[in-house]
Amino acid sequence: MPTPRPNILFIQSDQHSPFVAGCYGDDVVNTPNLDALAARGVIFDNAYCASPICVPSRMSLLTGRMPHQNGVWTNSHILDSSIPTFAHSLGAVGYRPVQIGRMHFNGPDQLHGFAERRVGDHGPNYIGGIPADHGTLEGTAGPSRISLEKSGFGQSAYEVHDESVTEAAVEFLESHAAALASGETDEPFCAAIGLMLPHQPFVAREADYNAFLGKVPPPDHPEPITDNTHPYLRWWRTHAGIEEVSEAEVMRARTAYWALVSSLDRMLGQIFDVLERNDLLDDTLIIYTTDHGEQVGEHGLWWKQTFYEEASRVPMIVSWPSTLPQGRRCDRVVSQIDLNATLLELVDAPALPGSSGRSMTGIINDQGAAGWDDTVFVEYCTEPGDPAHSDGDRAFQNRMVRQGSWKLNYYHGFPPQLFDLENDPNEMTDLAADPNHAAKRDELLTLVLEDWDPDTIREQIEGLTAEGAVLKQWAESVQPDDAYRWNLDPEDDHVDGG
Repeated sequence: MPTPRPNILFIQSDQHSPFVAGCYGDDVVNTPNLDALAARGVIFDNAYCASPICVPSRMSLLTGRMPHQNGVWTNSHILDSSIPTFAHSLGAVGYRPVQIGRMHFNGPDQLHGFAERRVGDHGPNYIGGIPADHGTLEGTAGPSRISLEKSGFGQSAYEVHDESVTEAAVEFLESHAAALASGETDEPFCAAIGLMLPHQPFVAREADYNAFLGKVPPPDHPEPITDNTHPYLRWWRTHAGIEEVSEAEVMRARTAYWALVSSLDRMLGQIFDVLERNDLLDDTLIIYTTDHGEQVGEHGLWWKQTFYEEASRVPMIVSWPSTLPQGRRCDRVVSQIDLNATLLELVDAPALPGSSGRSMTGIINDQGAAGWDDTVFVEYCTEPGDPAHSDGDRAFQNRMVRQGSWKLNYYHGFPPQLFDLENDPNEMTDLAADPNHAAKRDELLTLVLEDWDPDTIREQIEGLTAEGAVLKQWAESVQPDDAYRWNLDPEDDHVDGG
């Protein structure tokens, strides 16, 4: 008789630094629910997203393919509907995957294998659709200095969104539990929950903000611009207006960020409480992760868009108490595309044919770990004409490789960076120009470019940009209905002080 499949609860937040959670060593933030989840499962200390920006990262996690394999490099790119996702695979073995909240799909396919969606995203379903109106916080959701200037206490509409998502998730789980109790169903549930927090605006409710006021430390390594600042990162900081950030801005934004993480954790607690009250925790496979990290002032940087650990590393927790180890830490180097393969193997769903992901079940169970290759890649590419991320018509093709304790950041047209994370975990000493490490640098340069040609990628992105211009103009003119959209009220966005 086959083993019954577990319930599946896949939770993805937005922009959660792996360093701001109690289970990852932060003793200021308040994350009892994530900490309890980690105690019931396996926590990964060296997990990476596929790209330090929303859409390419999310699409890669869904498909198990890297951005260059999906053809999705930027937040305006559209995932091809013919590419199967883990939702398709789970549906193929009898689950009915439901998406609740944030996912950031672009284009007419807003399901990509999910049977239904609830709540939806706050932004338009189509590039060129009517954008979200953040009212007095307009501009603070993007990579711009204004997000630091307008930081403090008040309210972020994203927090209101997440409260709606949490309410819908609780209702979904309560309904399933009632159906189980009545005998109406004996099937496991499958829900993916997408939350916006702790993504900027760096604005938290006053009580939460005040709970952390004076307690959040300044950045460990603020790193002002000097003659040694990498030229690409110098450009990025100048472009984003963060050459210098005042101490008041730094501390307001960081205080709000810690408060937003704590608010996120409270909402997770409401969701986990439903499972616990209905005796569903043991037989539910819970995955918690985020789409990318947040710099929160480390290295003088904010938001994501970089290969530093704060932006490209992600929290990742896998819990299934009846089946998987509990209270275990895994220090192997892994990618979120590996998480895709792992989820499908754990529930005996078909592997995705085009996936580059590797199942982590062996290292989760501390079996076969010796054969694990501690190598992962992260990509970050921009498109011409993107005012937030590119230099006019000049776009960027960047890729990172981590192999063991070594990490190389490749910036096309710029010098690379090389870090030894074992001896320099804060990435303060770039060894790329050190002749003593030339062999390692060249070895990793060869590896990072082995199956990834920046000139070809630039041409492909330019083609997508030309096609996207027509699609954008169409959406602006036709204004197609957003089938899955949460109504963001601009009055829910405001900063009142700090």
